[in-house]
Amino acid sequence: MKYIFVTGGVVSSLGKGLTSAALGALLEQRGLKVRLQKFDPYLNVDPGTMSPFQHGEVYVLNDGAETDLDLGHYERFTSGELSRLNNLTSGKVYETVLAKERRGDYLGATVQVIPHVTNVIKERIYAGGGDDVDVLITELGGTIGDIEGLPFLEAMRQFALEVGRDDVLFLHCTLLPYLKAAGELKTKPSQQSVAKLREIGIQADILVCRTEEPMTNEMRQKLSLFCNVPVKAVIEEMDVETSIYELPLALKAENIDDLVIDHLKLDAPDSDMRVWHDVVRRLKAPSHKVEIGVVGKYIELQDAYKSVYESIIHAGIANDTHVRIVRLDAEDIENDPSKYLATLDGILIPGGFGDRGTEGKIAAAKFARENNTPYFGLCLGMQIAVIEFARNVAQLEGANSTEFDSQTAHPVIDIMEDQKDLTTKGGNMRLGACPCELAEDSFSYHAYGEKLIHERHRHRYEFNNVYRDQLVQAGLRIGGVNPERDLVEIVEIPEHSWYVGVQFHPEFKSKPNAAHPLFANFIAAALKYKR
Repeated sequence: MKYIFVTGGVVSSLGKGLTSAALGALLEQRGLKVRLQKFDPYLNVDPGTMSPFQHGEVYVLNDGAETDLDLGHYERFTSGELSRLNNLTSGKVYETVLAKERRGDYLGATVQVIPHVTNVIKERIYAGGGDDVDVLITELGGTIGDIEGLPFLEAMRQFALEVGRDDVLFLHCTLLPYLKAAGELKTKPSQQSVAKLREIGIQADILVCRTEEPMTNEMRQKLSLFCNVPVKAVIEEMDVETSIYELPLALKAENIDDLVIDHLKLDAPDSDMRVWHDVVRRLKAPSHKVEIGVVGKYIELQDAYKSVYESIIHAGIANDTHVRIVRLDAEDIENDPSKYLATLDGILIPGGFGDRGTEGKIAAAKFARENNTPYFGLCLGMQIAVIEFARNVAQLEGANSTEFDSQTAHPVIDIMEDQKDLTTKGGNMRLGACPCELAEDSFSYHAYGEKLIHERHRHRYEFNNVYRDQLVQAGLRIGGVNPERDLVEIVEIPEHSWYVGVQFHPEFKSKPNAAHPLFANFIAAALKYKR
């Protein structure tokens, strides 16, 4: 196996994750099997308990791991399925080291950052690939110079020494700031960032320069000279015009994949980029247009619903349609939903926790039901649909989830009996891929085209089966059920243009060249409904 380490300098949020994912896509197009992983230097054990305001969405894998949102980019751009082995934080590293020390695994030795902490990090590098993987790309979060990232960089330096430099490539992402007053790009911050990396003992093999303006040949030569990187390995990464899905083509134009193939001495044919050209064409020149309202409570944060927004874009690509996403704060629309929703072609309510904005979301679900507007509820959005239907169609006054009202007279959403004992232990989340059997007369079966599906979950509360018959008699259709525990996974309104709520998170399995079937059908329904 070959190894690529991706680091970043000058500033955070440079797009290291997207660069890693796009590079993975390019290598896959050359017939290589690629796996990606993310190392995060923060001390949280995982992102599962971190606020969306701090960290964006929590991306859930098939095995139930709650991971960094960059793993979403990895899975969207490549075909490799990731596991809990592909995300590691400092918190997890120190937890592992301390557990070993408590068990006596170190036989009384003094436990230190080197070698004990770095050994745990190296073990994860070795484990992060797999027998069938040709190239493992490891991205390090944060910025060169951050004190918490030093053990990871030291582990990478040691790792390169152990396996040999022919099998390891270091790619450093940096920023070329544009000074408007001077009218030029500046290379000094990048020079200093690479110098800092060299102090640690790591020499960058490829320099990816994020820039708003084109680089000159003189600039490439200057960076080459001062950063000790060949001129051809100084890569320009300009902001893309339309979409992040242009990035593989932009990096291909800079021949970054050839550099990687040559350095790692890989035997791989040139790539066929037709699939990416087709994705970009559909994004730049779509035949249709729709407006979709996303009603949530973290609406001002782009990364809080990252996978949802990307899945909507994928569905637009599949339908040759430009989707204008209208972000709506649930609290704003509570008193006058028609003011915000009347012109939309579809309404989507994403997942979430807590009761803030709940009544606004219920108002949005009611508006969609009464006005025949295509509706798609994800996780909490499904529960909102059930609460609204129970209150206003089944006439269960005050129906609610016990998450929002523990004393509700009609707990149509509740923690199931076999989970309640786990609540005090903090282990009552249903996480990861679970099976779901679809009803053959459902919107969902029409979308998937198959009876049994597997989708990823991240939630505590479930549809309360005590109310199942009553709600079905009132007109709700159960579109899918978990066969192992008889849990309702999908609810629908059959007389509606397209009204689907799912207990799982389909947004975690969508790709630009393979839109998730439910998202694709939702946008198709919005096109048909279009005002």
